Amino acid sequence: RCPRSRLLTSVIPPLLTSYDTYPAWLKFHIGINRYELYPRQDPLMPTLLRDLATQRIVSSGTTSLPAPLPPPLPCFQKSGGTQLKLIMTFPNYGQALFKPMKQTRDQETPIDFFYFSDFERHNAEIAAFHLDRILDFRRIPPVSGRLVNITKEIRDITTDKKLAKTFFISPAGNVCFYGECSYYCSTEHALCGKLDRLEGSMATLLPDKTLAKRRSWRSPWRRSYHKSKKAE
Repeated sequence: RCPRSRLLTSVIPPLLTSYDTYPAWLKFHIGINRYELYPRQDPLMPTLLRDLATQRIVSSGTTSLPAPLPPPLPCFQKSGGTQLKLIMTFPNYGQALFKPMKQTRDQETPIDFFYFSDFERHNAEIAAFHLDRILDFRRIPPVSGRLVNITKEIRDITTDKKLAKTFFISPAGNVCFYGECSYYCSTEHALCGKLDRLEGSMATLLPDKTLAKRRSWRSPWRRSYHKSKKAE
């Protein structure tokens, strides 16, 4: 279980000690244990999913907040990974991982493509969360869909200079950007809204490792990113 006292004192003023006053994301963090991320009948889940979908975004970028949380709120890019993902921060210091829609939901991968050549799909993140709940594992962080205003909720509030330089207006008049990542971060693979509205998934972040130490294991289903070499 997460080190509760250390986690709470780093994000909640000392005078606020009642559990009922904590934001949904912090209650979620407190409830994590070695067996599950949340209980089977979790009354917090509707609130947490609603917050992911509707809470005001105060900063966006590609790096999560350090712990303890310092004022003011920083804005960075999410490091690592092969494709662009953003960290969204809410007024109550909660954070979520935003994975933008790269292609329509019903678009299939061409049969001649390698799996690692395909775009990551935001709706796969949402489906994985709900399938995990149905199978009663409860080991995938809560995920919600969301429409984001690229102009007001990303471009205008980020302080990440590298991200900010990648915004442009497409010939069709839509707001686009591409950020920085290992693959598919270029003008040719830009993320474009319908005008400035972009669909994506919002996934709850786990506690910072400085607050909740944990071990990582290599996935037994891990795959290679090489055309002829298998993962070891």
